[in-house]
Amino acid sequence: MSELLDLAQRVVRQAQALGAQEVVASVGKSISTTITRRDGKVEQATESTSRGLSFSVLVDNRFSSHGTSDLRPDAISEFIKQAIAATRILEQDPERALPEAPLCGRGATAAALDVLDSAYNARSAEARATDAELLEQTAEKANIPSVISRSSQVADGCSQTARVDSNGFSDTHEDAWFMWGAEATFQEGGKRPEVSSYFGARYLTDLPEPQKIAQQLEDRARERAGSKPIDSGSYPLILLNRATGKLLGAFGGPLAGSALHEQRSCLAGKLGSRVGSAKFTLLDDPTIPRGLASRPWDGEGLIARPFPVVSEGVLDSYYINVYYGRKLGMKPTTGGRSNWVIPPGDQSWEAIAKAYPKAILVDGFLGGNSNATSGDFSFGIRGALIEHGVRTQAISEMNVSGNLTDIFEKLVEIANDPYRYSSVVSPTLVFEDVRFSGT
Repeated sequence: MSELLDLAQRVVRQAQALGAQEVVASVGKSISTTITRRDGKVEQATESTSRGLSFSVLVDNRFSSHGTSDLRPDAISEFIKQAIAATRILEQDPERALPEAPLCGRGATAAALDVLDSAYNARSAEARATDAELLEQTAEKANIPSVISRSSQVADGCSQTARVDSNGFSDTHEDAWFMWGAEATFQEGGKRPEVSSYFGARYLTDLPEPQKIAQQLEDRARERAGSKPIDSGSYPLILLNRATGKLLGAFGGPLAGSALHEQRSCLAGKLGSRVGSAKFTLLDDPTIPRGLASRPWDGEGLIARPFPVVSEGVLDSYYINVYYGRKLGMKPTTGGRSNWVIPPGDQSWEAIAKAYPKAILVDGFLGGNSNATSGDFSFGIRGALIEHGVRTQAISEMNVSGNLTDIFEKLVEIANDPYRYSSVVSPTLVFEDVRFSGT
């Protein structure tokens, strides 16, 4: 880490010596390892390591960003010279400048974030191979009729970053992650449905046991069997916790400062206004211990702090970086999301579903699109018809559609099952009167 920090500092000094008024240098190193097994053999084993420099410069109100993976001293010196020379011929952009120094810094200590598992550095190639074999053997025990193929995968990685800004901000950050899971394809008439069960976490011990992954494969294969579309119409939507990121991600698009400035946001002018029911509260929290999107600072070096995006249906915040904050005359929040959190309710989704004669449970999406300007969205779905809380028919070949400006007004219940294996820490969400198209 000290070498990375030293390199970033040298880049800033060199760029300033060549006439740059403001400089940001970030040097990173990452490593990842993946083992995939199929049919009792290692199908693929890869290890990748990368080192790179990215830096941004402001020269006479002209701004540019650059990156290179060639970190030889002579190559970096020449790279900086060419980058600054290229910047001098660009158009001026007076809104480009570093954040004020007091806005930059660390929002949480490394100990508080707790995103670096010491088990990563102690993990050997033999341990990875053993885990991959155990996972495959366990997943093979999943009872999936007419199975065509199965595979299992174990992966992990670590990244180190050093950042230096010419405004005085300088810091380093290191994190690690672990992932394992399995998938299977089975024959059903002329169809070949696929099921999978994957989990990611910051700590190896936070991953579920292989037996849980195998059980999920079996359960999901059984739940997927016989899937088909049902009649089009409006139904209650039960959006399973692990699938909420698709809809929330679509909602987040129009919140970006770039979308607001370019007049392609359906949520423009709605700050302080109702955008959902009183059940809808969404928090951005980059300080969650072991969070998959936890961080000490954001992409501009701004201190990473929790803030409300929506509070009881009222829009509290947009995602405004420093540049668009100046253009829009708004106070910056952050340029991109960290962990999204929806506070859980008190009941299971199964208990909530008992009140509905018919509802559609959505546990995954298959393509589709959303329009940040109009707010319209349409996504392919997979899931099940639920009648009084009981699964009665697997569903596929259907779409759910609506508009981002009113879909969260239809949010009526929140379950008690926040999903812990994603940066979207959301429980299952229940909406009413949602449009589905099928037969």
